[in-house]
Amino acid sequence: MAKKKINSTSAMLAEIIVKGIQEKKGKDITVMNLSKLHNSMSDYFIICNGTSRPQTEAIADSVQEEVKKITGSYPRFKEGFINSEWILLDYFDVVVHIFQKESREFYQLEKLWADADINIIENLD
Repeated sequence: MAKKKINSTSAMLAEIIVKGIQEKKGKDITVMNLSKLHNSMSDYFIICNGTSRPQTEAIADSVQEEVKKITGSYPRFKEGFINSEWILLDYFDVVVHIFQKESREFYQLEKLWADADINIIENLD
């Protein structure tokens, strides 16, 4: 079985996304490197939460603006803007999950991918 090549473009995209999250004071940012896992569907999951519906929407908008500004890319797929409890932005090799705190605690994505290399980003406030 061929090993999945770690894509430095994905790592760069992950950094841009984290910057977009930090611009709107996203909380508890977790970067999960899934590239070494056998059946992963992307190279990175980036998970964070906001404290309200307007903040989760602002975080998602900021991520999209930062990625567009630097790479010219749009998400392949986006979902969750109707109630903004869990917004998903899919950039192929990097998937962003922006939760409201209660939904994040309920779904616990970090536990589902516990075998990944996990990097917790300190809050800037």
